Amino acid sequence: MSIKRIIYIHSFLLICCLNSKGQDINFSQFYELPMLRNPSLAGIFAGDYRLTTAYRNQWQSVTVPYRSFAAGLEFKKPLSENNDDFITMGIEATNDVAGDSKLSRTQAFPVINFHKSIANNKSTYLSAGIMGGPVFQRFDPSKLNFDDQFVNGAYRSTNPTQQVFQNTSLVFWDASAGLCFSSFAGDKTPYYIGLAMFHITQPKVAFQKQYDVILNRKWTINAGLATPVSEADKLIAYADYFMQGGNRQIQGGVMLAHDFSLFQDEKTSLSGGLFYRWKDAFIPVMKLDYYRLGIGMTYDINTSKLKTASQNRGGFELTLSYKAYRDIHNSSANKVKCPSFY
Repeated sequence: MSIKRIIYIHSFLLICCLNSKGQDINFSQFYELPMLRNPSLAGIFAGDYRLTTAYRNQWQSVTVPYRSFAAGLEFKKPLSENNDDFITMGIEATNDVAGDSKLSRTQAFPVINFHKSIANNKSTYLSAGIMGGPVFQRFDPSKLNFDDQFVNGAYRSTNPTQQVFQNTSLVFWDASAGLCFSSFAGDKTPYYIGLAMFHITQPKVAFQKQYDVILNRKWTINAGLATPVSEADKLIAYADYFMQGGNRQIQGGVMLAHDFSLFQDEKTSLSGGLFYRWKDAFIPVMKLDYYRLGIGMTYDINTSKLKTASQNRGGFELTLSYKAYRDIHNSSANKVKCPSFY
């Protein structure tokens, strides 16, 4: 295949991507970014507030790396001293940059989640959350190569092209909503199961006005569980399943966490495990929790159709989190019950 033909195909695929239905950002440590999984998962942790950041570098062994960033803040507060209901407010921001054209998507979504206590004898909640805000997309056409830039068989980036893009940026509004049921199995095994819909309004996402391209609604099912296997060890499991258009995906796995200190104020634990994203990657994971700080690392072992080209190398991911209680009278630490998870 000639170089000219390769560049033509490459450019055609890029143009198709610019007018495609798009793909949501997906992190291997999805359990560390609950609002990207389901707005109603905001606040389901032990603490009053949590700050989480994530960085992902993917496909560096194959092409220009795809880089993703995320940052989330959750703030949980009891509604009254006379009941066990809570409200969580937060914000989730992401940025994704892909390929030669620097195709990027940036979004900042406020989140609000109401937790209704539905049992008197244990911590059982039904949570309902909504999330939404603006999404900014753009690309750099100067980074693209086109076949008509060949003159007398030679390619130069300075040669003119008839490919003209009227719009290189786009702003649209997006929204999602979800429900979550969280409780305990026995006295020491918290769990939750949730359902959410993303892209409720099916926003138009095409850069060119002549294309009527919408972002399909996405349905997700989420689950999580943590159960003790000894005085110092816990088994933790997370799973997600989503449906969008004709696409289906499932991801999940388990970690074993060992606590080096049994005192909550001096908590130090090390977790290790394995996750799997169906027909895409095996994901070894390590996480260190030291007092209020958490550090997680994963590396995707690619099993998709790109495994030969990538030599099974997918992407590196790093997460940092910080969570704590407020030292005031209406902290959730002073409540008998609260929606929480390990």
